[in-house]
Amino acid sequence: MRWLIRAWWALIRFGFRLLYNELAWTYDLVSRVVSLGQWRSWQRTAIPHLDAPPGAIVLELAHGTGDLQIDLTRNGLTAFALDVSRAMGRIARRKLARHGMPARLVRADAGRIPFPDESVRAVVSTFPTDFILRPDVLAEAYRVLEPGGRLVVVLNGVLTLKSAPARALEWLYRVTGQREPWPVSAASVFEAAGFHVQRHVEELPNSAVLLLVARKAKGE
Repeated sequence: MRWLIRAWWALIRFGFRLLYNELAWTYDLVSRVVSLGQWRSWQRTAIPHLDAPPGAIVLELAHGTGDLQIDLTRNGLTAFALDVSRAMGRIARRKLARHGMPARLVRADAGRIPFPDESVRAVVSTFPTDFILRPDVLAEAYRVLEPGGRLVVVLNGVLTLKSAPARALEWLYRVTGQREPWPVSAASVFEAAGFHVQRHVEELPNSAVLLLVARKAKGE
């Protein structure tokens, strides 16, 4: 039985790797389908929690196809982003160009952020894989944040609509490891990295979004 469980999770990881790389061109469609069209609303819940004034530098970890970069720019923020996927970078650059927006994107691992110390007002990541729990990633996010700056992570969007499609998708989220205990365990890992952490639930029509807001103390 153990080998079967290990094989299942290896298959899940392989599927996500394909989605973020070779099949990146399907990402926007997949995200709309698995959220019943609410994915972009779920992403945008991060923005009010950034506590970033107009013009402030905000760094996104794992920018994907670039949608949040568009939202951040439209909110008057100076948006930068990184992602390890070359395919996602190509898609995001084309999307930003279509909107007449700068593509301040870099291909890099989040464990080696190419920014100076205390140079970023906020760091944001929406629906990241478990890379966001790596000690080196959290240490780097802490390093580049200004004192008082925030790391905001959108962990989950939960469908609350009472329908067969919603129930089926919630089952899919559970079997692919995107429900408990991931949201619960994440907070303690962020706290161990030195952040002051709060969990927030944003209620939307037919869904709820779970976020972690991790603050770097002032004077550090």
